[in-house]
Parts: sequence; structure tokens; C-alpha cells
Amino acid sequence: MAELKEGDAEQLHQEDANIKDTGTDTSKILAESVEREQIPTQSATTTPVRTEDKNGQTSSTVVSERHVSIQTTLEGLEMLVDLNGAGRKSCPLCPEEKFKACYSHKLRRHLQNLHWKVYVEFESQRMCICHLPCRQLKSSLGSDQTQSRHVAHYHCVVCSVTIARKTDMISHLKRHFNKGETEASYSGSSDVPFEQPVPGGQAYEIMKELGTNVQLLPNHTTPQKTDTYFNRKMKTNRQLVFCSLAVLAEERNPLECLDAFGATGIMGLQWAKHLRNSVKVTINDLSEACVKMIKENCHLNHIRVEGTRTGRQHDGAGDADSPIASVEVVKMDANVIMHLRPFDYIHLDPFGTTVNYLDAAFRNVRNLGIVSVTSTDTGSLYSKSLNVTLRHYGCQIVRTEYYRELAARMVLASVARAAARCNKGIEVLLAVALEHFVLVVVRVLRGPTQADESSKKLRQLLHCQWCEERVFFKPGSMVEENLYRQLPCQCHGSMPGKTAVELGPLWAGPLFNTGFLRRMLVATVQHNMEDIQPLVKTLICEADCTTLKPFPVPGFSAFSNQVECGVVIKTLQKVEEADTSDQSGKRKPIGEDCGNVLKKVKSDTSLEHPAFYYSIHRHSIRGMNMPKLNKFLQYLTEAGFRVSRTHFDPTGVRTDATLAQFKEVLTKYSVPTYSSAPQSDAASSDRRPTL
Repeated sequence: MAELKEGDAEQLHQEDANIKDTGTDTSKILAESVEREQIPTQSATTTPVRTEDKNGQTSSTVVSERHVSIQTTLEGLEMLVDLNGAGRKSCPLCPEEKFKACYSHKLRRHLQNLHWKVYVEFESQRMCICHLPCRQLKSSLGSDQTQSRHVAHYHCVVCSVTIARKTDMISHLKRHFNKGETEASYSGSSDVPFEQPVPGGQAYEIMKELGTNVQLLPNHTTPQKTDTYFNRKMKTNRQLVFCSLAVLAEERNPLECLDAFGATGIMGLQWAKHLRNSVKVTINDLSEACVKMIKENCHLNHIRVEGTRTGRQHDGAGDADSPIASVEVVKMDANVIMHLRPFDYIHLDPFGTTVNYLDAAFRNVRNLGIVSVTSTDTGSLYSKSLNVTLRHYGCQIVRTEYYRELAARMVLASVARAAARCNKGIEVLLAVALEHFVLVVVRVLRGPTQADESSKKLRQLLHCQWCEERVFFKPGSMVEENLYRQLPCQCHGSMPGKTAVELGPLWAGPLFNTGFLRRMLVATVQHNMEDIQPLVKTLICEADCTTLKPFPVPGFSAFSNQVECGVVIKTLQKVEEADTSDQSGKRKPIGEDCGNVLKKVKSDTSLEHPAFYYSIHRHSIRGMNMPKLNKFLQYLTEAGFRVSRTHFDPTGVRTDATLAQFKEVLTKYSVPTYSSAPQSDAASSDRRPTL
């Protein structure tokens, strides 16, 4: 027994000696992993690999790596360290000061119990808890105390951000899922090799969206640090714009469409890749770096770049290397190219406001064409910078509960004024205001008569600052003695001083076209855009101001002819049967077969959706439990009002009822809130003290 103990002691002594020899290597490996995690506080790294081709040109490629804490199986986690070797091993997810090196059997239990079982799962990927110094929390202690401490955290599988709490990580992943961002940032989602040359020898990342691959330079999310700006949160915007173009391509083709601010060129590439011969895409950008990036992204997607408009030919489905489409890439100021060339479809998406480009956009756009405008200056649109709002849009606004719809109507007012200066009118097809952008899509109607009709829909808004009731001014130029009479509320009579403010001028017409939205829903089904289908369905219900959801998509039989502002638009059911003159979208005389339809549309102008909405939480009664939102919509419908939900506010209700009627129905079906104090007193009185 003594000999065995001495042998064991000698073996342990020898193992400790070996560990001392290899301790420096282990510490170096851990130090390298720590340095890799601290750049730039994100765990998913990109390792640039420089290669040299036959011509001696150096190109830089990137290999996307996932963090070591993200695994699919327990075996993958155990493979991070050699558990079969002799000696003490360090945990790959814990620093030395937290978990000291130990033998294999103890380290295996540590990995299984502390890391593998403490996880957040997302699409078969386990984000195990990590204790490495990837995330440091600054301490508020004095100078003699430790200035920062390490915090256990999780690494997001989608965006590589570090989050400490498990519940916060679950909520973070739900937001990714709701936005359609379900692909891991480290996954090889592109179907092309990573050996494309990069300008300047910089490392890049390849991202795939809607079947289109684009390469992104470092700092692509910061507009001040890069020219090729790319925002993943604008995926919904890009899909809505794509569907609006797909609907226009069904009416007439080929279309001359322009992406005025290309950046990475992803939007124009999606148009060309999915619509093929129906569109002739022109991608423009003023930056030389963006133009180079767009051309390289064209090669990634097997799309031919045309330097001029002549010689544009679409190759058929030949071999795998043949281009599937062609685009024209232009380096020019957006105002200049829109003044020089006519287009059927123009999309404006600058960084900030779009008012500087509206005049040029309506200068040469063709009749019955479409202009889509994306405004990202949410600070001025959402009533945070009122002086900037007045300077850019010429509108007086205040912060209200319906600020998002106010922003959409403000942008439409600027669009209508710009179109009227070019003797053109507009018909609003779509207006969406979400967290990061305001998107409006309008159809252009040429002629001074149409311009006058659009200008008449610009009115001032009277807003009560006490109860937040609002109403548009009545049309006409006569001055009323008391403007407060137009408000349905009685706040002016019961409150001292001025109680209302005058906002605007704003767009007072409808924000949606039901026929166009229904055809957009068909386009989402055709191109497998499940992410925005709930949003489009909400817009259809909001346009009709109803809670019913009839969406007969299969067969497209329900979408035969749509009448938009007196224009009969052919859809998929009748395109092949119609003549070429009908496909061009020309107006039909009133005396033909569309006359009855137009008369019906004119008689149903009162059925347009009501302006603005009320928030059920903003107008809830104190001390009362209000009903569920769907139940409340049913109660308003039973009371005889038109009602629907709105995409502007998840708790908003669009209805033609006044605020007083809205509160009356809400009060009627609200239940008083009873505190638990009387019950506890009664229960305590029943109890007898025991001695």
C-alpha cells in the first residue's frame, strides 16, 4: 500500500511538473481567446485571410466564426478541451480566477452542469452561459476598489451581442424573430465562395436576404464610418418596396425602375434577381466605394453589370455561370439622374429626410408610375426636434398619441406639394410608419386637374391639448368666428384659456388603397415573404376599417380589376386576355364598361377609413379594469361604429366614433378594480388568537 501511495504521489508530482511546463501555452491560448472576445464586445468574429492570386494581387477574405459558447451538442462543447489527455485542464468558458484547472472527470461535470444545462436555445443552437471577460460591468466604487468586474452572460446567435440575463436574451431573440432575422450571423448563409477580392484589402462579411447575397465592409452599421451603409432592421421596408414594384410589374412591363441611393445595392439586386425580364433596374450612388461594392455584389449574384443602357439583353437559363439578369450601375447625383431620365418606378431612401429629392423625382416620372419614399429622420418626424420639422416639412406639430400617423401625413403633404409643382397629382397607395422609418408609396397622376385635387386634400388639423380630440378643418376659405366649434369635445367651455392648437398642413386624404394592398398580399405569397404577410393583412383591414379578415389568395380570382383613383388596373386574371393598350394603364372613358364602377367608387367616398386612432391605454379609466382589445373592438362594432386595429400602434383603435363615444363604450364595459385589502381584513377577523 505504501508503494502504491508513493507511486501515485510521484505520478501527481510528474503531472504537476508537466502542467508547469505547458502552463504558459494554456495562458497564451486563454489570453488570445480573451482578446478575440473583446473586439468589439461581440463574440462572433471575422478572421481576415489574405490570399494571392496568379497575377500577384492580394485579396482579403473572411471566415465567419461562432463563439465557443454556442454549440449544438454536448460533445461539441466537450471537444473544446482535450478531456482524454492527462493532467489538469482549464475550462474554455471560465477564467482562471473563477474556475481553476482540474482533472478531466471534474471538468466534464463542470461543463455539463454549469454551462450545458444553463442555456438559451434558438433554432437548435444552444447559447451556453459564458464567464469569460467578454462583457465587463463598470463598478461605481472608489478608486481603491476594482474598477470593473466580469459578468456572466450569453452570446446572441444572430447578432453576437452579449446579454447578462436569461430573460433579456429570450426577449432579445423574440425581437429578432419578429423582424425576420432568424439566420445566424456566423452561418455560411451564402451560396457563393468567400474568395471575392475586396477593395483596399479589407475584410468583409457576406449576408443573405431574400435569396440575394451582399458583402458588407466593417462598420457597415455606422453611416458616419462607412459609405456602404447597411441596416438589417430595414428588411421590412425592403420587402414592402419590392412588393409594390412587383404589383406595378404586373400592370405593364418592362419597367424602368431606379434605386436612387444604392449603398450596397441589395434592393436593386433583389428587384433584378426575382423580377428578371419585367424590370430594367438602375442602381445609382454618388460614392465611388459604393459603386465598386455594388458591382462586386452583382458578380456574387451572377448578375451582369451594364455600363450603358444599350445592349441590355437578358440571357436565358443556360449554364450555371451565365448571368440571370442585368442591372445598370451609375455614379451620379440622385437629383441629376432623375432630371435626365424618365422612370416608371423611383425609390428614394437617403440617410435622413427626402425633401431635397422630391422635386427631381416628380420631374420625369411617367404617368401612372409609382414613387416610394422612405424617410428615416424619425427625430423630426416623431416630434422630437420641432425646429427641424418646421425647417424641412414646413409643419407645426406637437407630440401626440397618434404621432406616427401624424408623421406619415406630414411626409405625404410634402410629397403632394412637390408633385403639384410639376403639375402632377398623387394617389396614396400605402403609408407605413414603424420604429425606424416612414414609408409612403404614391401613384403619379399627370395633369393640372389631378394636381389641384391633391392640393385640396392638404388641410390644417385642430388638436385639443386637454383630451387629445382632433379634427381636420372644413374645406373652404371662409374664416369661422370660433374654431373651437369644430371640435366635438367641450374642453374650451370648461377650461380657461386656449385649449387647442393648430397643426399642419397635413395630408387629409386616405392613407391606403385596398385593391393595391390585396395585390401586394398576392406578391408576398408568390415570393415567399412570410415575414410581412401579417403586416399587409393588418393594412388591408385598416384600409377597410373592419375587423373581418377575408383574404382569398389562392387562384387570384378575387383580384380581377382594381379601381385606383378612377384608373382601372388589370391584374393577373385578365392580363393575358387584355390588349396591349389596356395593359399600359390608360384611362377608360366614363361611358364604357368601367363607368358603373367609377360611379360606385364616387358614391362610396364616405366609406374611406377614418382619420387617426385612439389608444385604449391612453384613455383608460382609473380604478377600472378595461376589457381586452379584441372584445372592445367587438363592443364598438355592436354600438354601430366602424372599427379596426392599426399598425401605427398595437394598442390603437381606428374608429369613426368621437372620443366621447369611445370613452362611453370603454366605461360601459370596464369592471371596477377591487383591492385585496378588505378580503385580508375579513380573513384576519375570522382567525382567533390561540393562547
